[in-house]
Amino acid sequence: MWRNRSTFLNGREEVRAFLEGKWERELDYRLRKTLWSFTGNRISVKFEYEYHDEAGQWFRAYGNEQWEFAPNGLMQQREASINDLVIDESDRRLRWSR
Repeated sequence: MWRNRSTFLNGREEVRAFLEGKWERELDYRLRKTLWSFTGNRISVKFEYEYHDEAGQWFRAYGNEQWEFAPNGLMQQREASINDLVIDESDRRLRWSR
């Protein structure tokens, strides 16, 4: 089970399709994650990422996510709260080569 903003997904195929669409729309994606905590089979991180759309508009997203892993090591649950901000290209902070 995944929650990403207001989207609720169930199963690996739904998650895969969601991510494929996201990465088609969010171009030149740059991500920074910081580990907040972990215990047992759970991890909590904060993140920020930047991307632009097809029109060239840049965005920065901030958020927190919590992951829970199954005994086989696969993610079994993810909760993400994300806020988006429209930015100018000159305001980008995540500028490394891919």
